[in-house]
Amino acid sequence: MTEEQDHGRTPATQGSRIDAYVDRYAARATGMVASEIRALFAVASRPEVVSLAGGMPYVTALPLDMVGELVSDLVTRRGPVALQYGSGQGDPHLREQICEVMRLEGIEAGADDVVVTVGSQQALDLITRIFIDPGDVVLAEGPSYVGALGTFAAYQARVVHIAMDDQGIIPESLAQTIHALQVTGTRIKFLYTIPTYHNPGGVTMNVARRQQVLDICHRAGILIVEDNPYGLLGFDGEPLRALRADNSDGVVYLGSFSKTLAPGFRVGWALAPHAIRDKLVLAMESAVLSHSSFTQLAVGQYLATQPWREQIKTFRELYRERRDALLDALEALMPPGVTWTKPAGGFFVWATLPEGLDSKALLPRAVAERVAFVPGTGFFSDGSGSRQMRLSFCYPQPDRIREGVRRLAGVIEQELRLRDTFGTGTAPTHTGVDTPGPDLA
Repeated sequence: MTEEQDHGRTPATQGSRIDAYVDRYAARATGMVASEIRALFAVASRPEVVSLAGGMPYVTALPLDMVGELVSDLVTRRGPVALQYGSGQGDPHLREQICEVMRLEGIEAGADDVVVTVGSQQALDLITRIFIDPGDVVLAEGPSYVGALGTFAAYQARVVHIAMDDQGIIPESLAQTIHALQVTGTRIKFLYTIPTYHNPGGVTMNVARRQQVLDICHRAGILIVEDNPYGLLGFDGEPLRALRADNSDGVVYLGSFSKTLAPGFRVGWALAPHAIRDKLVLAMESAVLSHSSFTQLAVGQYLATQPWREQIKTFRELYRERRDALLDALEALMPPGVTWTKPAGGFFVWATLPEGLDSKALLPRAVAERVAFVPGTGFFSDGSGSRQMRLSFCYPQPDRIREGVRRLAGVIEQELRLRDTFGTGTAPTHTGVDTPGPDLA
């Protein structure tokens, strides 16, 4: 290694280096870094901390005794099948049931175009693996889902963010960005979007914009990857019509049972045009050979025997109560200058701090006051979002949410006083927030 190559390396990789294999990794491994959420998890899991950070579904609301009986019955009656290898594309009956679930969002599809995956995160990884060469561009809302940004970075994609507002992606910004990139010969491989109950933005693309986005991408020849884990968790009215419902050839739809059943099953899916479907199956087989037959059959049994639509309704009512608790507490307790989105579904509120405050610098002080959130910088590929934070309302009880907001508001008020007195807040203190842990989206 030359002196120039060694210059600027971190202490962990200099001299006796902790990681003896650093010089042998593929270039794409440099994009594999811990997300903001993973770094938070160990601290946010402490019982004394009110976590407004991770998007953990409230699985306690499930009829766990019935789920236990279902799993036991599955092993007793279908153990030789459930415990054996399965198809790389997924269980045929489950794929038919998935089509029934998607029909709630206006999607008419055949089971042959569904590929079951290990959560929708794997579907996103496979799509990126199929399409991305190093340097290719992925368009994504700004902010965007941190797990997607990590996947894109791992495959050496360049993410270009598209501006959005309270109604989702701004079509004019999308069209202008596509034109600017295409005139330079830049390869845009797809638009990644969460149009319904956005993570982390908490906003929903309105009906008119959905059609505009479809039209813009169709004219430009750009594939749309529609990630829709929260689509059935709206708080008012019927589910919104998915983008895929109005374009079967130009949209790959990603779905998941993690939010409407339980993330522990790790069952998601991709609905894709035929040619992409074939590549997804090949990529799936090379990655894991076959998905878990056991979890697929368990989910299928749940859908066949349990009132799953009523269970989704229960989740919707539970999350709506918690959303209301968060919004009411923000309105009552936050100091002037703090703003936030008002989600109509999903798990998240996106808050913006007053000028002069930095959410990442604020986090250690918040944890010291026993409340956690996710800083906004984790949701941008370029480090933007320093004044933003994601607040999750899905897991804590309403009274804990209100207490968490009270603690957070106190920290923000203190930082505002420091800003007004000295022009900036105090330097953060170390609280162990960099301890890695599992990412719960």
